[in-house]
Amino acid sequence: MSEELQQLLRARLWQVANTLRGNMSAGDFMYFTLGFIFYKYLSEKIELEADGMLADDGISFKKLWASDDEELKEELKESCIEQLGYFIEPEYLYSTIIGMINKKENILPNLERSLKRIEDSTTGQSSAEDFSGLFSDIDLTSPKLGKTVDDKNKLISEVLLALDGIDFKLNDASEIDILGDAYEYMIGQFAAGAGKKAGEFYTPQEVSQILSDIVTTGKTRLRNVYDPTCGSGSLLLRTARGGKADQIYGQEKNPTTYNLARMNMLLHGVKYSNFTIDNGDTLEADAFKDMQFDAVVANPPFSQPWTADEKFNVDDRFSKAGALAPSSKADYAFILHMLHHLAEDGTMACVAPHGVLFRGASEGKIRKYLIEKRNCIDAIIGLPANIFYGTTIPTCIIVVKKCRKDDDNILFIDASKEFEKIKTQNKLRQENIDKIVDTYRNRKEIEKYSHCASMQEIIDNDYNLNIPRYVDTFEEEEEIDIKQVMADIKKLESQRAELDKEIDVYMKELGLI
Repeated sequence: MSEELQQLLRARLWQVANTLRGNMSAGDFMYFTLGFIFYKYLSEKIELEADGMLADDGISFKKLWASDDEELKEELKESCIEQLGYFIEPEYLYSTIIGMINKKENILPNLERSLKRIEDSTTGQSSAEDFSGLFSDIDLTSPKLGKTVDDKNKLISEVLLALDGIDFKLNDASEIDILGDAYEYMIGQFAAGAGKKAGEFYTPQEVSQILSDIVTTGKTRLRNVYDPTCGSGSLLLRTARGGKADQIYGQEKNPTTYNLARMNMLLHGVKYSNFTIDNGDTLEADAFKDMQFDAVVANPPFSQPWTADEKFNVDDRFSKAGALAPSSKADYAFILHMLHHLAEDGTMACVAPHGVLFRGASEGKIRKYLIEKRNCIDAIIGLPANIFYGTTIPTCIIVVKKCRKDDDNILFIDASKEFEKIKTQNKLRQENIDKIVDTYRNRKEIEKYSHCASMQEIIDNDYNLNIPRYVDTFEEEEEIDIKQVMADIKKLESQRAELDKEIDVYMKELGLI
C-alpha cells in the first residue's frame, strides 16, 4: 500500500506544482510549491498532536481555542512547542485559509500573517534557529504570481485548494516517511529542470545511496552525521537513516537552500532538537569548530573559487598540509575541512572532480600529505560522466579514514562504464550501486574494474591517483582479417546477383517486364 500511496502522492504533488509554475523558472516555482506543502504539513501536524494531547480533556484543539479556558490554552501551547518546536493558533491553520478561499475572500494578507506567526511562535525557544526565516522565500507580492492582487490571490488559492485535496496520511504511523519521500522526489524533479543551478541543492539519490552505504559500513549506529555543503539535506537524511544516527549536522551557504534543508528535516519527522543546520560559508566561517563526526558525507561544488586567504595558513583545518588549495579551486579545502571534522574511527565519503586525483602544484602537495603523512585515503571510485544535474563531467568518490594501518592499500574502482542512459542523463542502476558498494566493502579485485594498490605502487606513480594508472579498462580490438572480409563481400555480391536473376524471371512470368 505504501508504494501505491507514494506514487499517487508524487503524481498529485507534481501536478499541483505545475499548476503554479506558469512562466516561472524551475527554481522560483520550487520554493513556492514546497513552502505551501510544508505549511500544510505543519498545520495538520499540530492539529493532530494538539487533539491527541486534549483527548483526556474531551475537547478538540479548535473548540478549546474558541473557549475561555486560558490556562489550558497556555498549557497546550507550551506542550506543543516542547514537542514540535512551534505553535499555530487555529485562526492561522491551513484549514482556516481554505475556509476563506471557499468564501471567495482575499487570502493573501491572512496567509502572509499565518506564515509569520509560525516563525514568531518559536522566538526565545530552543527551536528558534530551526524555524527562523523558514518562509522567507515565499513572497506573496511577487509579480511572478500575477499582475494584480486578484491574479495572485486566484493562483495561490487554486494551488492551496489542490493541495487540500491530498491526504498526507499523518495519522498513520506506518506511512510516516511517505510525505518526506514525496518531498524529496519533488526536489529531484525540480533539479532535473533547473539546469546548472540544480548542483547547488541536489545530489542524485543513486550517488547518495553509495555515499551513505560506504560511511555506514561496519557501523550499527552512528552518534552523528555531518555534511558541510548540505544543499537540500537529502544526502544527510539518507545517511542518517542508514546509520540510525542520533544527531544530524549540516551547513549550507545559500539561504534559500538552507530553508529547504530545514523543511526537509522536519517533513521527514526529524525532531527539531535532533538536527542542527547552519546558514553560512563552510570554509570561511566553520559553524562547528572542533566538533568531530562519525560519518562525513558531501557533494561540494566542483572546483569553486575561494579566498585562500593567508589566515588559513594558521587554521588547524589546513595548516598541517603545508599548502593551501589554490584560490581558483577549493576542492582540497573542502577535503581537508572534512578530514578535520572526522572522528578517529569515522568514515568520510565525498564527491569530487577527477582533477583532484592528478593535478600538481599545491594540490599535489596536499595529496602527498594525505597519502604519505596521514595515510587516510581508503578508496577512489570513478563514476560515470553526466550523472549530476548541471554538469556532464565525470566525477569520483574519495573515501577517507583516519584509522588505517601503515600497510593498508588504496582501493581503486572504475565504475565509469556501468550505467543506463535515460534521455540526456546517465543513471546508475541498483545493480551498479550494489557492485560498487560490495567491491568496496570486500575490497575485491575485479579484472578491468577494481584494484587494491599497494603504497609502493602509489609512490612509484609519484602520488598520482588517476584511476587508469591502477585499473586497466582497455579492451583490445579483434584483429581484422582483410582477406576474409573481401571474400565475404564477394560472396554477398554473388548472392545478390543470383537473387536479381530470380527476380527478373519472376517479373517476366507476371508480364511486368
